[in-house]
Amino acid sequence: MNVLLENLIEVLQTWWDGFLDNLPSLLTGLLIFLVSLYLARLISRSVGQLMNRRKDDMELTILIIRLVRWIVIGMGILLALEQAGQDVTALLTGLGIIGFTVGFALQDVSANLVSGILLLFEQPFEIGDIIEVKGYAGTVRTIHLRATEMQTLEGLRVLIPNREVFTNTIINYTRIEQRRIGLQVGVGYECDLKHVEEVALAALRGLDGVKEDPAPFFLVDSFGDFAVMTTTYYWYDVKNLNLPEMTNIGALALKQAFEKAGISMPYPIQEVRLDKVITGSQE
Repeated sequence: MNVLLENLIEVLQTWWDGFLDNLPSLLTGLLIFLVSLYLARLISRSVGQLMNRRKDDMELTILIIRLVRWIVIGMGILLALEQAGQDVTALLTGLGIIGFTVGFALQDVSANLVSGILLLFEQPFEIGDIIEVKGYAGTVRTIHLRATEMQTLEGLRVLIPNREVFTNTIINYTRIEQRRIGLQVGVGYECDLKHVEEVALAALRGLDGVKEDPAPFFLVDSFGDFAVMTTTYYWYDVKNLNLPEMTNIGALALKQAFEKAGISMPYPIQEVRLDKVITGSQE
């Protein structure tokens, strides 16, 4: 029992002596790591301020800031480990093998990371743009390295994986100057379609926000079961009004003009006929 205790004390003493011998190197390595964290924050902030003064794109600024921060921290970690007496070359080799294995196992995460970088470089949209992708329409809040954050028109916060954003169709509503709206209305068969066209176009031309060039135009779509289906098209400036507002304004003006002109807008009617009414029970 005494021999076992003496061996244990000897091992602990050896560890303690080694720790004391390496303590200055460990403290120096820790100091280097802490300094690298401070420098990463300071340098990335300076780079961000410089790019903001140059009025560079916000997405590119975010990417550069993140890359600078992680590069400085990574160099600090390597220097700290080297100062602490670790074999950095062997560590890098091991990390390379581990990174390859983890990257192969986490293909989706890697794809989202690469897609996020490509989105920041190609810039199909900017932060604050209103876009539609994967069935979601809303304002882009930020582009993370894994996902793109949007706030939908209903006020919901949505995170869409960058790979899904990058590989799917993106509709950017902010980068267009004008947009077309088509209002479909059914009018009665007894109506003069030429008169209907004149009334519809006159109603829309007087609206604020409706562009004169391209001018509104009127089309007869089809002859339905209960009405002649027509569509009145008009363009508006997206920087002044949005789609729901202009659709509502146009629909109200069109209905009011049709009612004033006596143009009927029929709706489906079903006629039920009773061939025989049974008033009492039959025996």
